[in-house]
Amino acid sequence: MSLNDPVVVGTADVSELEPAVEAVPVAAALPSRFACFVTGTDTEIGKTLTSSALLHALVQRGVRACGMKPVAAGAELRDGALHNDDADSLKAAGNVTLLPNITTPYMFREPAAPHIAAALEGVTIDPVPILAAYLEVAAASDAVVVEGVGGFRVPLSANFDTADLAQQLDLPVILVVGMRLGCINQALLTLEAIEARGLTVIGWVANTLEVEMRFIDENIDALIERIPAPLLGKVPRLAQPSAAEAASHLDFTGLPNWPMQHPDN
Repeated sequence: MSLNDPVVVGTADVSELEPAVEAVPVAAALPSRFACFVTGTDTEIGKTLTSSALLHALVQRGVRACGMKPVAAGAELRDGALHNDDADSLKAAGNVTLLPNITTPYMFREPAAPHIAAALEGVTIDPVPILAAYLEVAAASDAVVVEGVGGFRVPLSANFDTADLAQQLDLPVILVVGMRLGCINQALLTLEAIEARGLTVIGWVANTLEVEMRFIDENIDALIERIPAPLLGKVPRLAQPSAAEAASHLDFTGLPNWPMQHPDN
């Protein structure tokens, strides 16, 4: 069995797990290894593509890598199970296979804001199952990529949002900036919100949304001057987006705890 082969791990239902989450951030109890939280300036701006590219690059380096989409809204029933395109993309890009209720503790059918989609199903999104699931994902993997939902301040319940979740996970953040008119303001406001939670942006990605955005290079230059983290790369508008193709435009090797190349790869 090589490190590129899937690792299948059985597990109990996350609702039965009782993690200690009250005082110490989850990541603080784990050994040093690569893990990150991927957020973006808005919804549909390339978080899943970037997260999948990260997982692809990690697998290519010979490590057990798993993606996690804690909350996903917009799922359909296929072969007797709910499927969400983002969650499926992360699963395909990684090489550690866990039960879907671990990698995505909350999955809803309605493609709406998570708190709305949850309310339609009579569910309240709670951080405890998510944090418990993250611990299980981290225990089964050498590297974890957690993808947020929507932007950085998306409500998950009446008193809990994605910024709260990122803060409780206490992971370094990779910011995906959707390159379009207004992206500078959106990126800098998101950066302020991340830093206000005591989190660190360790890198950012310029993801091209428009085929011919005017002054795209000038916009990127303005962000390079203002974001105190390295630009990991510019992903062009891809005719057929894939984790491998996106990864070819990005350089993750300078990220904290990025693994060295495995000798067999």
